Parts: sequence; C-alpha cells; structure tokens
Amino acid sequence: MTDELYNRGEQIRREVLGEAYVNNSVASTDAFSEPMRTFAVRNLWGDVWARPGLDRRARSITNLALLAAANRPNELKIHIRAALNNGLQREEIGEIFLQVALYAGVPTGSDATRVAKLTFAEIDAEAKPA
Repeated sequence: MTDELYNRGEQIRREVLGEAYVNNSVASTDAFSEPMRTFAVRNLWGDVWARPGLDRRARSITNLALLAAANRPNELKIHIRAALNNGLQREEIGEIFLQVALYAGVPTGSDATRVAKLTFAEIDAEAKPA
C-alpha cells in the first residue's frame, strides 16, 4: 500500500494501539479479513483519527462510551488499552462507565466495568517480570 491515508492510518494505529497489538492483527489477517482491515486503517485511523477537531484523549473517551453502550466487549477491551496509551487513568475509565450506566443502563455500565477490570488485570500481569 502506498496511499497517504493508509500510511498515516497505520502510523496512528501503532501509536494508539501499540506495536504488539498491530503486529498481531497484521499477522492474523487473511484474504477474507484483509479488505476490512484495510478499510479500517485507511478510513478510521488515517482519516477520522487524524482529524484536528478532537485530540486522542477525547477520541478515546468517546470510543469507550460508545463501545460500552453498543455492547462491543472485544473492541472495548482494545480501546481500554488505547485509552491508557492516550493518557487516561484507570479512575477516569471507571467514571466513563458510571456515566454509561446512567444513560445506557446499569447492566451496560457494569459489563463495561467488568471488561475493564479484566483488561487491567491482563495489563498488570504483562508488566510483572517473568
């Protein structure tokens, strides 16, 4: 790929999601999933995430609320890590899910909180020396 949106998207994606996640994603992409990955890299990361209207922290806050409300736990887990990379603190993520509970229902906020707790535990385990 040589197009500008794709290249910019791949760079932003690596900065936000981390090298390990992106490398794993690329390695697990096959002929069936490649069009979706390319679409997301170009349009989501290369266009929308590159826009100047919101900083990455604000985009992460928005994503956490939307993914929690839409009941997308797999993407939520990815974006909890991204939110931490973008400067959010764990306590702020908890506050976002309280807000979600208020507007999208307590079960939704509770589920998001559970996903966050599991994700934090994974991150903590990864940080411990072997």
